[in-house]
Amino acid sequence: MRRRNVFAASAALAAAGVLAAPAAASAHGPGKGRVRTGFDRLAADGYAELAGQRVGIISNPTGVTSDLTHEVDVMAADGRVDLVAVFGPEHGFRGTSQAGEGEDYFIDPKTGLPVYNAYNDKGKMADFFAELELDTIVFDIQDVGSRFYTYIWTMYLAMEAAATLGIRFVVLDRPNPVTGIEAQGPILHPEFSSFVGLKAISQRHGMTIGELARLFNGEFLPETVGTSADLTVVELGGWKRRMTFEETGLPWVAPSPNMPTTTTARLYPGTCLFEASALSEGRGTTQPFQLIGAPGIDHRWEAALNESDLDGVRFREAYFKPVFSKWVNQTCGGVEVQITDIDSFDPIRTALTMIITQRQVFPEYGWRPGDTVPWIDKLTGSTAVREAIEAGADVDTVIAGWRGELAEFSRIRRDYLLYR
Repeated sequence: MRRRNVFAASAALAAAGVLAAPAAASAHGPGKGRVRTGFDRLAADGYAELAGQRVGIISNPTGVTSDLTHEVDVMAADGRVDLVAVFGPEHGFRGTSQAGEGEDYFIDPKTGLPVYNAYNDKGKMADFFAELELDTIVFDIQDVGSRFYTYIWTMYLAMEAAATLGIRFVVLDRPNPVTGIEAQGPILHPEFSSFVGLKAISQRHGMTIGELARLFNGEFLPETVGTSADLTVVELGGWKRRMTFEETGLPWVAPSPNMPTTTTARLYPGTCLFEASALSEGRGTTQPFQLIGAPGIDHRWEAALNESDLDGVRFREAYFKPVFSKWVNQTCGGVEVQITDIDSFDPIRTALTMIITQRQVFPEYGWRPGDTVPWIDKLTGSTAVREAIEAGADVDTVIAGWRGELAEFSRIRRDYLLYR
């Protein structure tokens, strides 16, 4: 793998609502050379940002310190924080649920705190926030950089509720694990809004969760609820946009049951599109979004894909039997997607090439139907990608179809970036 040309650190931004780096080290903070998360810096400052407030937190198993202690456990035991409730997104606060599910209300046995289900329901969150008389909502969840990952939309709905009620919203930032160089892919059109994409951002957004919160606050909340939230982002320390997650020195905790590794996260902005296909996207295997296939597919797909000579990736002929989800307990043939160069790998171009090639070699497998619109339209954000593929377009033509919209989003996105 070629060496990266890592950007030099720039001067700290003097942006409103963004904390400067405290000098002290957190007791639960990173070791020497590690990137410091938003929580590391909040704790190092003695939780001054939360002093005197009734606090609720939206988090999941990824809300850990660098020594893998959960921040809720840390704050619940610290008298300087009045933490009164926890809210869980899809899969739940402690991560007990599968895709499309939250956790029902329970009392957390470790901390004694009430845990509420905040999955996909703004009205329910607003009722909880008001009933608990919260002053501040904290959000800290590891995102993976893709529009269809639902945690960012839980954050958006919580921000809407907070803005409506006049409650502060504090985001503890974490790195984008697939780097944050640029935005990629098609832009969501409003008529295709769903919980795998509520607002007009690109398929791979290239932002941290804190930067996304700033964009949501500046671009979308005013038009939705008539006002912005009282937003504070506690910035990362030492993060550069070109960093891989491995270079941060932070521990990887699976953000969801089917996101086990950083390789999965790098593939997901592209191969998640196979959720909209009749093929298995590898759910129910140990390599979700890396193993792709269906019964009857064989070595011909792998051969055609490797002949396409895509940068940064190779395909291995593979056979697998999912234990749940599509094609459960049936032997599937297909490919294992292997990233050979992180720098040159393009997940969206790769996935589109896979879809186009599969339809040429094994045309009997088409799209997965949706309830009201084809699922592929929800994931790509419009009819354009599906219609181009169905018309026989090559991958360059499909990508050219969103180039203008992506350029406009990229221009807007620049105003909300925190790390140059």
